Amino acid sequence: MKRIRVVLVGPSLDIVGGQAVQAARLIEELKKVPELDISFQPINPRLPGPLAALQRLKYIRTFSTESVYIAQLLRQTVNCDILHLFSAGYWSFLLAPAPGILLGRLFGRRTILNYRDGQAEDHLKKFPRAISIMQLADRIVPPSGFLVDVFARFHLPAQPIFNIVDSTQFPYRERLNPRPYFFHNRGMEPVYNVPCTIRAFARVQQKYPEARLTVAHDGPLRSDLENLVADLGLRNVEFVGKVSQARMRELYDRADIYLMSPNLDNMPGSVLECFACGLPLVSTNAGGVPYIVENERTGLLVPLDDHQAMAAAALRLIEEPGLASTLARNGLLECDRYRGPVIANEWLRLYKGLLAR
Repeated sequence: MKRIRVVLVGPSLDIVGGQAVQAARLIEELKKVPELDISFQPINPRLPGPLAALQRLKYIRTFSTESVYIAQLLRQTVNCDILHLFSAGYWSFLLAPAPGILLGRLFGRRTILNYRDGQAEDHLKKFPRAISIMQLADRIVPPSGFLVDVFARFHLPAQPIFNIVDSTQFPYRERLNPRPYFFHNRGMEPVYNVPCTIRAFARVQQKYPEARLTVAHDGPLRSDLENLVADLGLRNVEFVGKVSQARMRELYDRADIYLMSPNLDNMPGSVLECFACGLPLVSTNAGGVPYIVENERTGLLVPLDDHQAMAAAALRLIEEPGLASTLARNGLLECDRYRGPVIANEWLRLYKGLLAR
């Protein structure tokens, strides 16, 4: 039996973020499928030998990395049946998946645009030519119904295939009586509105002086956030920066409540990880979050940029008997939809369908 040759094109784990984690998890699962021959093409290839120094120089870094990426992608395209292209928005779309779509057309290969950016609507409004490129892809596949609805507004048909959660990596722990120990691990960028989480925590700490907040990951706003913590006079706030996946599991496990307050989002993997490990969560109802979190059943949702409502929801989890446990148990049941073999089988069905056309 001839195996289907698929090249998954996406960020390697050298880039911190949900896309890189999902790419790694998906490759791991697809390699278990006998009908598939999977290879990986990073959009951020490391330059060999002395050339690696070029990737430390501004502007030259982008040009040199893109040149190597295009050369490697060309070689991969010639030797594959399907290009599976992970995609963010804006300029990243032009630099990474767009060349893959065009090369796929040139060499008669099937292309899948696996678009994952919650800012898709803004991207397509500001860069309408991106729509023309997306129309050349054989399939557009986002990980959530939210983006399916966004693409429909631009007359771009799409079908969802969910992200993967590896529940074996996040052991379940029930929080019968949650302590005011909070965790946040979204990027420190404006779209994730981390100040809202910090201000919500400040209100909780007024009532529970022993409250703790751990903030993982990094980003351009880190110094501003540290200054905000100091200005509010908060205690027990720890910024841990970039951490390994093993350390991330530890941080989930030692927390009792998860907080996040994005202004816009798609399908955050952190929500699925909370479901897997029994960590009750409070989130703003941004973008795709309500598509995967049902308010009062699998989590608590509050309005955008409303730190008072977020603090009130967090206090409910601490003070309302049984609420945290009920949400966590319902969240754990949701994990069945996102398990690796289930998602890999959906991709296999899509790959076969494309080649059968």
